[in-house]
Amino acid sequence: MTDRLSAAFARCRAQGRAALVTFVTGGDPSPAGTGAVLDALVEGGADIIELGMPFTDPMADGPAIQKANLRSLGAGTTTRDLLGIARAFRARHPDTPLILMGYANPMLARGADWFAREAAAAGVDGVICVDIPPEEDDALGPALRAAGLHPIRLATPTTNAPRLPAVLEGASGFVYYVSVAGITGLQQAAQQSIEAAVARLRAATDLPVAVGFGIRTPEQAAAIGRVADAVVVGSAIVELVGSEGANAPAAVRSLVSALAKACARQEHAA
Repeated sequence: MTDRLSAAFARCRAQGRAALVTFVTGGDPSPAGTGAVLDALVEGGADIIELGMPFTDPMADGPAIQKANLRSLGAGTTTRDLLGIARAFRARHPDTPLILMGYANPMLARGADWFAREAAAAGVDGVICVDIPPEEDDALGPALRAAGLHPIRLATPTTNAPRLPAVLEGASGFVYYVSVAGITGLQQAAQQSIEAAVARLRAATDLPVAVGFGIRTPEQAAAIGRVADAVVVGSAIVELVGSEGANAPAAVRSLVSALAKACARQEHAA
């Protein structure tokens, strides 16, 4: 299995810091314009990048990412475009892990085997499918594993002890802890509840634990980075892409740089 993800987490652990995971919607502001935004993420210091696959009904996403999906689809972005964006990114950035994140419909439209094979060929490292529960892993998981891709699972505040083993079964890469019982971008969970959740997940798995949803500022990133293996920031970056137009790469680079420094400057209790 391609192991850029393990290498990234090992590098961050050696440096005594949390990894910074950043999210942008593929095809936003356009398929041609996404590459410059992805480059800005790397230049700003992102350790891992999630590339969102645009979809008409992004049920887990708040207004910022919903609008990004509409902008991308309005620009005509297709799954093949997303794979092309990933392939071009991999050619420019051979060592930065790239995750495709999205919903089952685009991933399964041509069949799980086609999607997994094409994603692996494009240099993708893992996949987060928001709306395939672990109990339905057969829909996509075997194809991802056969292609050497990490199936990355989501845990939430409502993932109780009896269900957690099912969530973790077959997961790899890292576990993404969704810190709020809601949509992206609108609220942040209390630090104490996040710390308790991370401790519970670490007791159940050796996989790194990434925390996302509601993290927008360097101060918030620093607080999460003290307890989690990775900090995920999406909506704040996506908003800049939407508001800054041609200046988006520079604005994104500046924000990501501040977030990366925040993840690094605090003592990290991995």
